Amino acid sequence: MIPRLLPVACLALAATALFGTTPAIAPATAQAPDQAALPFDAYLELLKARARAEGVTSATIDRMTAGLTPNERVIRLDRNQPGSATTQGYPPIAPYIATHVNGERIGSGRRVYSEHRELLARIERETGVPGAIIIAIFGHETSYGRIKGDFDLARSLATLAWEGRRRELFAGEFIALMKIADKGYARSQLVGSYAGAFGNPQFLPSVYLRLATDGDGDGRADIFSNRADTFASIANYFRDAGWRPGQPWGVRAYVPSGFEFDAHKTRLVAPLCPRVHERHSVWRTVAEWRALGVVAQGGLADEVMASLFQPDGPGAPAWLLTGNYRAILEYNCSNYYAMSVGLLADEIVN
Repeated sequence: MIPRLLPVACLALAATALFGTTPAIAPATAQAPDQAALPFDAYLELLKARARAEGVTSATIDRMTAGLTPNERVIRLDRNQPGSATTQGYPPIAPYIATHVNGERIGSGRRVYSEHRELLARIERETGVPGAIIIAIFGHETSYGRIKGDFDLARSLATLAWEGRRRELFAGEFIALMKIADKGYARSQLVGSYAGAFGNPQFLPSVYLRLATDGDGDGRADIFSNRADTFASIANYFRDAGWRPGQPWGVRAYVPSGFEFDAHKTRLVAPLCPRVHERHSVWRTVAEWRALGVVAQGGLADEVMASLFQPDGPGAPAWLLTGNYRAILEYNCSNYYAMSVGLLADEIVN
């Protein structure tokens, strides 16, 4: 799962003469005094102690931390994350969709779906999550398993925890990674994105521990190379996020000329990703939308609650979104991402 991180505040630690391995990085800000001055090696000892206290074996800790040094590239990438609070306006969604739901991705998705049709059907019976949604996530996250990242996760997570922009988050993910390694995974296998996501579905370590699923009954949840485990784990994520079986993520909607969308925008402020949710309307039943002239172009029962979304403004395509769209946002809180996943899933089975 490619990083699901909110904008973060900067922290970096200066080198000291005591530990010669720490690179020179900008001074720390807004951090507790007892941690702000710690060089990397000293902070790593705190992480090791926490891992031991949480039951990780000393042998695993030793092999996973041997030779660790801060990764300056990881710090640069982390600091270059855009902050939504300062972003003005919204780029149009159509170019993004054209790039991410293109012929190559659709064709590859259809091939993978066809190859695993029976497996996906079984997983859908067990979880209620459609196979096409599972494959669309697989395609978006790792290009159907081709691009999974090659950062040493132990080094990346230790670096991000030490840097301190979101210290507790990454310290927790580092400990979760140690617990995964304690299950017998080699350090060379535990590689992924710079921010700690790994495997075919790009799960963070804590997500793996909570939701990774054995899809083929061999007693192991291998999301690195085992597609049965990968698909079952993605489905389990969506089930946990509240996916409603038998309901689409959304359908195209006809919006009458002159419809005043702003009069129907939500007035609620979402606690997470507010700029994502503020673009949606209030929730109404499909029947209530039809009475206002907004007509669903697909199979949605009259009593289904839906939110209107017209990302590129009047005259551009619009959709009625169900609660299952919110489940996609749980995976990556971006309208661009969620729309492209939903539309790719539709193309895979059409």
